[in-house]
Amino acid sequence: MAGRVHLVRHTESLHNVDHDFTRLDPELTLLGRHQAEDIGRSFTFSDEVGLIITSPLRRTIETTLLAFANTLDKRYFDEASGKGITGGAELILDPDLQGHKAQPCDTGSDHSVLETIFPNLDFSGLPTGWQAKEGLYAPDALDERIRKVRRDLAGRLAALKNHERRDIVVVTHGGVMSHLSGDAGIKKLTRAGWRTYTLEHGEDGSVVLAPTSPLDSGKRDDHYRN
Repeated sequence: MAGRVHLVRHTESLHNVDHDFTRLDPELTLLGRHQAEDIGRSFTFSDEVGLIITSPLRRTIETTLLAFANTLDKRYFDEASGKGITGGAELILDPDLQGHKAQPCDTGSDHSVLETIFPNLDFSGLPTGWQAKEGLYAPDALDERIRKVRRDLAGRLAALKNHERRDIVVVTHGGVMSHLSGDAGIKKLTRAGWRTYTLEHGEDGSVVLAPTSPLDSGKRDDHYRN
């Protein structure tokens, strides 16, 4: 069976509450941390996930580490925490998944800041200036970036096809999820929700995400904030 892609949106962060979009790379609220832990309790595919790909912003990294503490490999956590599993999923920090708007709240932190907050993660793969909203990361380049993400997902699923764990989790932002899936309705999923897809090829050969079920699983969040 071919692997699946599970799109997960970050949980509640500070700017979602106070609407201060001038905050640089805001962290999760206490509720957001609880929401992320809820994902870990309700996500039903943990044993099938071989790779987790995450936007390098603070709220998405925090969501990932809290939600998938029993899915990720142990090397991403302090040994004393007891989190992570031996031979668990690999974690990739992908700047292509960062928030697409040119606001401080959608702008990532410097490497030095991230390395201090998340000392067990490897940020060396992030290119210099990845957080600048220029080039591929400019707001008007989102469509090009999304096409690249889809192609990359196809390649990564192919690399996992002979593994026991074939699924991929993508943790990102609501606007990116909407464009990546081609489904504006995904914004109505609860912040502790996700949606599962398979990859298919369109008539023009492009990679597209096909949902495995209608958008009706889990609760809705009609007060969605990006």
